[in-house]
Amino acid sequence: MCSESKTWLVLSLLILVVNYNQNCVHGEPQVPCLFIFGDSLSDNGNNNNLATSAKSNFKPYGIDFPAGPTGRFTNGRTTIDIITQFLGFENFIPPFANTSGSDILKGVNYASGSAGIRDESGGHRGAHISLGIQIANHRVIVSQIATKLGGFEKAKQYLNKCLYYVDIGSNDYINNYFVPEYYPSSAIYTPEQYAEALIDELTLNLQGLQDVGARKHVLVGLGSLGCIPIHISDGSCFQDMNNAALIFSEKLKSLVEQLNKKSPTNPEFIFVNSTTSAIINAVGFTVSTVGCCSSGPYGECVPDQSPCTNRREYVFWDECHTTEAWNLVTATISYNSSYPDSSYPMNIKQFVEQDIKMESEFIKEFISLPGGSCANE
Repeated sequence: MCSESKTWLVLSLLILVVNYNQNCVHGEPQVPCLFIFGDSLSDNGNNNNLATSAKSNFKPYGIDFPAGPTGRFTNGRTTIDIITQFLGFENFIPPFANTSGSDILKGVNYASGSAGIRDESGGHRGAHISLGIQIANHRVIVSQIATKLGGFEKAKQYLNKCLYYVDIGSNDYINNYFVPEYYPSSAIYTPEQYAEALIDELTLNLQGLQDVGARKHVLVGLGSLGCIPIHISDGSCFQDMNNAALIFSEKLKSLVEQLNKKSPTNPEFIFVNSTTSAIINAVGFTVSTVGCCSSGPYGECVPDQSPCTNRREYVFWDECHTTEAWNLVTATISYNSSYPDSSYPMNIKQFVEQDIKMESEFIKEFISLPGGSCANE
């Protein structure tokens, strides 16, 4: 099984490199813009100027990133950075906190370290930008795009073709439900009830995105939160947290299925499974229970400490966040995997190619109609 996974992954990476190079040559990304919502797994600088302990704009973060420390919670690129490259974008999507002078028509990254679906999640770490506020920030950008394009309706038509990536929810468990000294959630809700409450709130936020033009949504499930190094005890994962995260992910997949019933022939939502067997069986990683850097009380790297040198063999960069090497695996699988449990109802590549396929089928159907072909005119 491991051998098959390795062979598939190597071939997929080669194919993606070819596709990426072709896109760069032609200068056209597969979608006109990409909007990113989430937490520290996707944050690329939005927390840098906030009064919070959830920051990563210092060494050794960014040790393998061309620009050095930028606010990314890893040694190099995040998963969504790599997906951005697979989609053919020439540059990474800028953080909302630094959009001045940026081409917002290409997209914006609103993600914030320690943020959750619930406003209070992560609040004990300091200031953060919860999902609701991220949506509000997006409305600001949509207003600016409408000004650029000549009106809200033209902006919506443009935004209908863009991709919306939503990877959030981890902090609603790590920095809320399982921190009873700060939050009462676990005393109020069972894990089942809590997941349902999160899904209800997420659904309202997704409706807010749809109201301003969103039509292509990637919803990412939670990983095995109890198996990140900060929660491993005596070599064992925190199974209660894993079980709670799994309940949320199962409900998220069901939400995707429910929302797609409104447009069965052209799905507007896909679910990406962060605990797919394709990821679990990835080979080449020899260290999965500790981080590559020396970590502080919240699991982030201690400033200016030297990290491990063999970081390509590490799953985790610090005690909470994964390495660029692991992010490359998850990005590849999210974008292009054919594993049946990796994404639903399709992978990201198939999702963004829907419009092209539909247009092609429409043209074929049109040509087949009487008078549809212009060949003899």
